[in-house]
Amino acid sequence: MAIKRKIEIFTAGCPLCDAAIQLVNEIACPRCEVSVLDLREKGAMARARAIGVVSTPTVAADGRIIDCCKRGEVDRAALAAAGVGQP
Repeated sequence: MAIKRKIEIFTAGCPLCDAAIQLVNEIACPRCEVSVLDLREKGAMARARAIGVVSTPTVAADGRIIDCCKRGEVDRAALAAAGVGQP
């Protein structure tokens, strides 16, 4: 059975967040399980705190924040390097 890669996108409804969601969805593979967590909704903030999200947009793969997001920028190459879009 194929293992799913869990991709979480932490957002706050801004245009940069929308662009990050679009980028992740463009490159996600069938084995990528993409979730959008809007920090304005109940429960999302607890998950964000649990993995160390400090700004939006932030993308995490399998529970780890992708390096580009630590710098405040979602980058296609960094997402790919983290395994987004790869089985």
